[in-house]
Formats: sequence, C-alpha cells, structure tokens
Amino acid sequence: MNDIIKPLETHRVEQMSVQVYEDRNLMGAAAASQVAQKIRALLQDSARQVRIVFAAAPSQNELYEGLVREQGMDWSRVNAFHMDEYIGLAASAPQRFGRFLTDRLYSRVNPGRVELLDGLAADVVQECQRYSALLSEEPIDIVCLGIGENGHIAFNDPPVANFTDPQLVKAVELEEACRRQQVNDGCFTGLDEVPTHALTLTVPALLAGRHLYGIVPGVSKRKALQAALHDSISTACPATILRTHPEITMFTDRAAFGL
Repeated sequence: MNDIIKPLETHRVEQMSVQVYEDRNLMGAAAASQVAQKIRALLQDSARQVRIVFAAAPSQNELYEGLVREQGMDWSRVNAFHMDEYIGLAASAPQRFGRFLTDRLYSRVNPGRVELLDGLAADVVQECQRYSALLSEEPIDIVCLGIGENGHIAFNDPPVANFTDPQLVKAVELEEACRRQQVNDGCFTGLDEVPTHALTLTVPALLAGRHLYGIVPGVSKRKALQAALHDSISTACPATILRTHPEITMFTDRAAFGL
C-alpha cells in the first residue's frame, strides 16, 4: 500500500468530500490508494465478489496506473463493468472505451469477470437490456467516474440526463460539446470522426453504486468542476447530482480546482 498522500486542501460540499492535490500525478496516486483500500476492505468478506464500474477517459489514467501498482488485492474476485461505449465505432478502433480499459487496466490486473458494452450490437435496445440485467444481478460496490467539460457523467450530457431515469442503460445522442472534448483530449483528430451516438449507464445507475470516487484533473475541467460543486442541482450540469450521494469522494488537482 502506498504511503498516505496528503491533499493541499479538503472541502465538504453537501454530501461530497473534495480532496485537492498539487498535481494530477499526486491526485491519481491518492485516488488509487483510497480506492484500493476500499476494495481490500470489501474483499475481507471471503464469500463475496466486488463489483466495480470504471470510466474510460484520459482523466482516469493516473488512477489506473496507481491501481496496477497496488499490491495485495485479489483481482480474481473483482467484477468489472464500464459505463459507456460509442455506437458504431469499428471493433479495431483504438478509441473504443472497452479497449481503453482493457489496455490500461483489465489486461494488467486480470479481473475475474469483465463485462463490456457492445457498441456494435445489431439490436441496441436488446443490448441495453442485456447490460442492465448484468448490472442488476447484485448491487454495484464502487463507481470510478469523471466529469466532462459540459458537466456530463458517463455520457449523460445535459440534453439527455435524467435524474429519475427509469432505465439503467440507454442509447443517447452526444452533445457537440461532448464530442469536441474527445477531440480536445486527443482521442480523435477532428469532430467529424467522433461518433454521434453512444450507450451509457444512466444517472440512477451510477448513483446506485455504494461508494463513488470522482477523478477530475486539469484546467480544462475547471468550469465544469466549479459548476458541479456550486451550481444548483439540475441537469444543466448533470454532475451537480453527485453532491447528493452519501459516499462520494472527489479527487482533483490545483489546475482544476483553481487554487
């Protein structure tokens, strides 16, 4: 286990604990240490599996590098899910979120069970139902998530976010601001390359996780993070709803928080 990494500042915003670090490397290392500590604690019950939803985004890179380095975790008892996937993106495309998570985490720690959304499914409605059933088998223990530049969580952009969504997984049209972020992040070279639709876990599906960990680094996220922390809770900034979760820790850095 890593030595304790102390934040520059800590804040309490409604239910949310916010930890601010000097840079994204320290932020990621601290997040990995605390997420790993929670996984170990849950694994002490030898009769259970630990079910975790992971986000696929460059903002999570330091978290995943840290988790790979963590020792003493039985990943064979971890069931891994991911929270969104482009619709129609070629199976060989490096931007596929399932590939992102496989390359950066799953292939390196070998979870006992990995469940991926199929963005090439012939029947999108049926795929949403299939993945919803997997999520519903048992409660989700941990959700590791980010916040988009437009305030989205997963692919719940402001026009499609629904805090009382009856679905767990749905197909959505991506807002242009969301698609532009994929270009800004270096995932695509131009807007015309970014898919227009995706599968996503809904807001209620994310909030159903027992323990939430948000990882939000970088100056490009400052406006969205400030809105998430301080704006009225509404789908204008879907991430505002995170403040209502009783077990959420937000990890961020000086650049994003604005110290």
